[in-house]
Amino acid sequence: MKLSKQHSMYESEHTLFIKALKEKNPGMEAGQQQGRALLWDRPPVSLDEQERQLKSAIKQQAYVYQNKV
Repeated sequence: MKLSKQHSMYESEHTLFIKALKEKNPGMEAGQQQGRALLWDRPPVSLDEQERQLKSAIKQQAYVYQNKV
């Protein structure tokens, strides 16, 4: 189904807001990518390091808030 020319030029208020925000702050996208890299983009962990982490993990009890008596 093809949209008419009238609808093909439509941009929502949200799209216009984001475009205006990016024009005001041209470095915003680079800052977002740096923040994403800081939190999510991590180098891969070697198999030896994964095994060491698994062995050194402390087993958690089934119900954390219950004290062992």
